[in-house]
Amino acid sequence: MTVWGAAAVEAAQGELRIRPGDLVTPLARERAAQLGVKIIAGEPGAGNGTAPANVRGSGPPPARAASGGGPNGQGGQSPARAAGGGGPNGWAGPDGQAGRPSVPAISGALYRRGAPIARAGADRQAGPGGRVMVVGAGHVGMITAARLADADVFSEIVLVDVADGLAAGIALDLTHTAALAGYRTVVSGATTVEEAGPADYVVITAGRARQPGMSRSDLVTTNAEIVGDVAARVAVVAPAAVLVIVTNPLDEMTQHAWQASGFPAERVIGMAGVLDTARFQALAALAGGLRPDQVSAVALGSHGDEMVIPLSQASAAGRPLTEVLGEQTVAGIVDRARNSGAEVVGLLKKGSAFMAPGASAARMVLAMAADRGDVLPAAVLADGSYGITGVYIGLPARLGPRGVREILELPLRPAELADLRRAANRIRERLGVLAGAR
Repeated sequence: MTVWGAAAVEAAQGELRIRPGDLVTPLARERAAQLGVKIIAGEPGAGNGTAPANVRGSGPPPARAASGGGPNGQGGQSPARAAGGGGPNGWAGPDGQAGRPSVPAISGALYRRGAPIARAGADRQAGPGGRVMVVGAGHVGMITAARLADADVFSEIVLVDVADGLAAGIALDLTHTAALAGYRTVVSGATTVEEAGPADYVVITAGRARQPGMSRSDLVTTNAEIVGDVAARVAVVAPAAVLVIVTNPLDEMTQHAWQASGFPAERVIGMAGVLDTARFQALAALAGGLRPDQVSAVALGSHGDEMVIPLSQASAAGRPLTEVLGEQTVAGIVDRARNSGAEVVGLLKKGSAFMAPGASAARMVLAMAADRGDVLPAAVLADGSYGITGVYIGLPARLGPRGVREILELPLRPAELADLRRAANRIRERLGVLAGAR
């Protein structure tokens, strides 16, 4: 086994060929990214004649399991490395099943002695893998950051929270997991958006959490003030970013963030449909003794009482879901999925759901960064599809690195289409209340 250091990279002519099992130090990877040198793992004995740096280490860390740590909870390789996309249900589920490409191993122990600790700040620029800012270091923000870091796709994840030390403390705690999980993403903390600096994607989770007895709509005025302020500041610090809104009430907050930021609508999207779909799939799988990835469905409409799960699009193992489970059972699952957030709040007694929301937000960011053309249900500005326009609502959207590429129109039944339009009208009513309160 050979350990390759920065000197080997600097002496390479465009590419550095190493043998399988060799180690590449983090500094060497950093220099390779700066110099545009490709590090290629070849067959035993292959090489480019460049002598390795004289670096000694304690040996490679345990290999990361090829099937672990996927952002959607189903394992799988990180999107940027996956050979294919598209989940088994047609809604761009877990990453492709192709084998893991040969990549150089990185030693988590071989750090440059005396090297400065990476920190957040306006002087930091987005690295080769890009940066993600997660505003709100509560439970949802923490899970979002953890999933994004574990995917090992981005150069840095910056947590932001006004509570002194909270974001930095969680960032340090997550950093301590890097050697366990085998990722090199830097995780840092900041107290302001300005301190966090530029980012390619900004996930906004900040806001008041729902308490028992509260509806998502009860949070409109309080959270609008927070989300609007954050969105406006992000527009100055990271004018090219894509905003992913998680704060409730989701649909209204996404529209508010769009208006406050001044961003094009395609760069402001809300996380709701991914979460609601996942909840429905999980509950249907429990009821039918199935794997969740055998259930195909999509949640549209509002993130709340007007959530629409068109059963014309729902199936299990290739059969209509109503045939597999029965219409009455499926109706009960739809109702439970619609109220799953309240169910979790009631069980927790304090606070709200965070594992699935955080994983869902990370799923959306990773899908965009992977640029596979994944279609995910998201809160987007309706463009006339389904006879709806001018309002943010959950619709199937094809995502790309810069946000929404297009909205797809599904062949819905008349009743399903009516439900979707009714949801749009209810969102408009709540937006009217929000506008009157400001």
